[in-house]
Amino acid sequence: MSLSTRIYLSEIDQKFLSQLRAIDCACLGDFWSLEAYQREIENPSSLILGLTTENYELLGFGCLWSVLEEAHITVLAVRPEYQGQGLGKSLVWGLLKKARDRNLEWATLEVRESNHVAISLYESFGFKEIGRRPKYYEVTGEDALMLWCKGLHTEEFGAFLEQWHESISENLLAKGWNL
Repeated sequence: MSLSTRIYLSEIDQKFLSQLRAIDCACLGDFWSLEAYQREIENPSSLILGLTTENYELLGFGCLWSVLEEAHITVLAVRPEYQGQGLGKSLVWGLLKKARDRNLEWATLEVRESNHVAISLYESFGFKEIGRRPKYYEVTGEDALMLWCKGLHTEEFGAFLEQWHESISENLLAKGWNL
């Protein structure tokens, strides 16, 4: 019998600010400042969801904004040493679940056109490309693909969320994580 590490998917508060910034710098190249993350934590229309261990280590996080009926996913990042283990998938699942709990109807996001791993992840949840933002990323001049997922409020999507949760939990357990 193998031992697994217990992890938790929960809303992030102030005590994780320095870890949010560390992951941001490691994965996103200094995307948001400490003050920006502080504002996101305090904003009732925003939600930062994190994956943490019992020792309060933040493994990864995602952020969404509630705008009318839309859940706009603004950030998704997993510590480099934990990438490729299904943690990102659990974060996307959690963000979509929270969006559904807030009665939001669709989700949107932007992703680098070269980030094929992230694009594949989002497509596995039903996201479709609806457009492009030319030269969206200032540092590289790279375009952003605009992705969209509709029907979050439907019974069918709720059933998909349940199926995805079971599959994600099983895959994480096989990698040594107990969600």
